Amino acid sequence: MCQSETGTTDMGRRALLMAGGVLGAAGALTVAPVSFAAADENTATGTPADGTEEARTVTGHLQTGAADFVYLPVEVPRGVNQIAVSYTYDKPSVPSGTPGNSCDIGIFDERGLALGGKGFRGWSGGARTSFVIDSGDTTTPGYLPGPVNHGTWHVALGPYQVAPQGMNYSVTITLRYGPAGAPFRPNYPSERAKGRGRAWYRGDCHLHTVHSDGKRLPSEVAAGARAAGLDFIVSTDHNTSSAHAVWGEYAGPDLLVINGEEITTRNGHWLALGLDNGSWIDWRYRSRDDAFPRFARQVRRQGGLVVPAHPYCPYVACQWKFGYEDADAVEVWNGPWTYDDESAVDTWDSMLGTAMRSGKDWLPAMANSDAHSVPQVIGLPQTVVYADDLNRASILEGIRKGRTYVAESSAVTVSFSAAGGGRSAGIAETLELPADTPVDVRLEVSGVPNGTVRLITDEGQMHQESLGASGTGTVVWRTTVSLAAYVRAEVRHPKADGTPGKGNTMAADLQWGPMAALTNPIVLRVRD
Repeated sequence: MCQSETGTTDMGRRALLMAGGVLGAAGALTVAPVSFAAADENTATGTPADGTEEARTVTGHLQTGAADFVYLPVEVPRGVNQIAVSYTYDKPSVPSGTPGNSCDIGIFDERGLALGGKGFRGWSGGARTSFVIDSGDTTTPGYLPGPVNHGTWHVALGPYQVAPQGMNYSVTITLRYGPAGAPFRPNYPSERAKGRGRAWYRGDCHLHTVHSDGKRLPSEVAAGARAAGLDFIVSTDHNTSSAHAVWGEYAGPDLLVINGEEITTRNGHWLALGLDNGSWIDWRYRSRDDAFPRFARQVRRQGGLVVPAHPYCPYVACQWKFGYEDADAVEVWNGPWTYDDESAVDTWDSMLGTAMRSGKDWLPAMANSDAHSVPQVIGLPQTVVYADDLNRASILEGIRKGRTYVAESSAVTVSFSAAGGGRSAGIAETLELPADTPVDVRLEVSGVPNGTVRLITDEGQMHQESLGASGTGTVVWRTTVSLAAYVRAEVRHPKADGTPGKGNTMAADLQWGPMAALTNPIVLRVRD
């Protein structure tokens, strides 16, 4: 490593590799530290005069196959009240079908880099080229306000795609000296809203704001949720908890806001739903590292849920590779209905059959919009939860137990039940009867004009029936518990429906039309 008088540090590949190391579970590389020499010192304090700024620029090159994370240590002197970071990297042309350069950024403070440790201070992924951290309101969304303490900080680069030519990067760190400003005052959301007692509540549990790669302000997300007829939302910005501290201003008696996070690992994304205020979940691991169960337990200790997100998403690092043993539910429908949602439902249905055979708990399905910006629609789709009331604990318990169905919008409603032998059961409940007792399965639907109802058991689709132009209807089908281990319902739009707003982005050759609603199963069991 060499450093010029202008404060520019050049990190060649040989020096970078010599300084490398492994951190925690994921492959990581730490380069030589960046130090700030005291300039214009105030003799009374031993630090530069208030208002002084110092900058250093680090440049380097990463080749294909670089570590998942590259850490740039920054020696922060005493007396600093703000740290600002900006970065660039080159994007050379690559052949068609070859990944080009993409690099995320974030930062850890003097408390260290330990996996799941206390040093996390923010992450913006690739959504920003610069950020600022200080004690107050000027801290960039995605980052945590607070003191800029003396010690070794680490700028974290995440080169998740590197072109065949490699990646040239440049990071500029600027320190500003002076007393800390007024501290940021968090405004966390209430854990309850004004509910209707035991009832069905509509929510969207996968939403992004400017605190990660979303374009909407929290105020705009809250307004969109209200416009969509939602009772609750979960804030799930990527890899950061910074948004938790602002939602209190935008929640209210009519809208419950629950803290969460979308954890974006290199082997799939998952949702942590129902986190404590300010709780952050680490993402720096792969499936081979066996770290996921540890962080799943961290979420559950807070009463939260672990939900693999868009498991068949075709984009880099999005497909789910961790298995489902540590999951509490699975997101089978994400945004407008596509082929990867079709695959997710098929996989989930297969897991239902396996669970019924083994006698193990089955995994509930849910659906969310994953809305980032216009024109993505908040609440398309949504999860409808039967809960004791509109509060964090009750909503999470309803999702955990599978007392839910998913719908395209608040215009779509379903009621699903099974009855026989003087007994009845609803979604996520079990109906136990003698093997040959007739069971009437009943589905009431509204809001799906000319839709198609499908009733599906462990044998596959067992009944299909069309709805009229009004979109409202009742379907009844008879079976026995000896013929069906479970029954669930789907409501589909007409095949190849191109009506705007229906969320159908698939070709006309799909066997079924796009989903309008889907229920979790009713379990049917033979009583001895």
